[in-house]
Amino acid sequence: MAEYLYNRTHEYLVKRNGEYAIGISEFAVQELGDITYVELPAAGAEFRRGEAFATVESVKAVSEVYAPVDMAIVSVNEELAGQPELVNEDPLGNGYFVVVNALDESQISGLMSLGDYEAMVKSGQ
Repeated sequence: MAEYLYNRTHEYLVKRNGEYAIGISEFAVQELGDITYVELPAAGAEFRRGEAFATVESVKAVSEVYAPVDMAIVSVNEELAGQPELVNEDPLGNGYFVVVNALDESQISGLMSLGDYEAMVKSGQ
């Protein structure tokens, strides 16, 4: 089973076929409500950890999505352009945002396990 790792800003990273898929957590989706639009970067773009790489619009807010690690975009989830609700329906699966190569694998160890992430959310941090 794939291990999902989480950032303090509610993004997840999961290894798939030697690359990493990134999206937002189920908690973030619940907080945002119905997602109406997702703006994604172009393939080939590079982002440093903590930089905004995508924007999510929902009925409640507009939110930035931040790079959990230094990364290069391999591909984007093109389905989100016409079906942003996929993020609501399946955030950890078909609702992913991008597939990336991590530019600094050592940064991955700084992400939280599911248990640690859930504890952070529960504590209200």
